Parts: sequence; structure tokens; C-alpha cells
Amino acid sequence: MSSSKSTLDSFGDGLRVVVIGASGGIGEALLRALSKADNVETVFAYARSEINFYHEKIKASPIDIINEDTVRNAAQHCGEELDLVIVATGMLQDENLPEKSFKDFDLGAMQKCFAVNTFGPALVAKYFLPLLRTDRKSVFSVLSARVSSISDNELGGWHSYRASKVALNMMIKNFAIEIGRRHKQAVILALHPGTVDTRLSKPFQGNVKHDIFSPAQAAEYLLKVTDQCAATDSGKCFDWNGDLILP
Repeated sequence: MSSSKSTLDSFGDGLRVVVIGASGGIGEALLRALSKADNVETVFAYARSEINFYHEKIKASPIDIINEDTVRNAAQHCGEELDLVIVATGMLQDENLPEKSFKDFDLGAMQKCFAVNTFGPALVAKYFLPLLRTDRKSVFSVLSARVSSISDNELGGWHSYRASKVALNMMIKNFAIEIGRRHKQAVILALHPGTVDTRLSKPFQGNVKHDIFSPAQAAEYLLKVTDQCAATDSGKCFDWNGDLILP
């Protein structure tokens, strides 16, 4: 798949885009790709850590998605008429995660995993969904995971991560139904980026049998899928190749 300066053709021109989690591997790659897109006017970049990529289109500001005040402030910072909001955050491991067995459960670690993977994106939705423009296609997307599929789960383990992403996918379905009642061109998506060479996946890459993408590849694929999706796809979860991931 070759790169293109017309990454989001289905949206129109003068795009106002939000990337939350912009200091992470995928988040920064999204900033780089979006800054090159001819039809992107402004990229609002939010992160808890310092953002290391700078461009004239980028307006950066801090956010902590599990701190509601900072989420509210970020939404006020960017204002209305947003074409695309991407929540590129997530948590997979700490000293007690991911769990291989239910015997490994640690309540604090479980709560933190759900806070980052489910509750944080839900707070973002609370403040950013009302800012989506309604006169043409607009998209709200979150990074999910293939392991969120209950029907595809044959290995078990990774309890908190799997469950938090399942809950996130249900949130996305609910948001799609609610927003779709008044905004017929809105697309609410969960996206699986594949295995990407970032800090999140680094400890587990030795067990991966399929391709590992660079952050730049992942960003390109995610934007392509986002561009291809329409209102009829709202509420669903797709992988990096545009294939539907069943619940």
C-alpha cells in the first residue's frame, strides 16, 4: 500500500482532526500522516506525555483521559465542527498485567486497565461526540483489539485486557445507536491496528506469528479503513485491513 497525500478523500476539505494519545507510537505516526494530508487543515494533538512531533498544522495540549477535567478542557480547546476524532490510547501490561490465569488477578491492576481502556475513551466520547460536524461525514474512532472478539477467543488469558476491550466495543455500539438517531452521516468505529512495533507490544513480539507493522504502516492502514467506512459501518469493529471483527 503506497502512501498518499489524499488520505481522507471521503471527508472533503478543510478537515479538523483530533488525535488523543498523540505521544504514543501509533498516535505520533497518525500526526505525521495527517500533517501530510492536503485536505487536513488542523490537527489537535492531545497526550499525557510530551508530544515530540511538531508541524504548523498541529495544535497540542495536555490530556489525561481518566481525569475528566482535562478531557473537558481539551474539548473546549478544539471547539466544534470536528471531522475526525481518533482515540489512540490503550494499556496492556504492568507488573500484574496481562494475566495468564484468573489466579493472577489483582484488583488494582484490573481497575487501572478498565480505566484506561474503557472508562477513559467513554469520557472522551462524552465531550467530543457532541463536537462532530453534522453536515457531512464525521468519524469518532477508538483503538480496540482482535482479542476483544468473544467468538474468536480460543486461547483465554489476558483477562482484563480482553474484557476491557469487549466493554469498549459495547460502548462504541451504544454511541453509534445514540448518535445515529440525529446525525445520519456519523461513523463510530472500533479499529484493530494489528500488532505494531510499539512499547505496548514489545514484550510479546517474540510470540507473534504474523507480520508486525511499523507505527507508520499502522497509521496508514487505520486512516485508509477510516476513509472507506460509511454510516452503515457505524458501531462495528474492523481490523487494519478493513475486515470485520465479529463480537
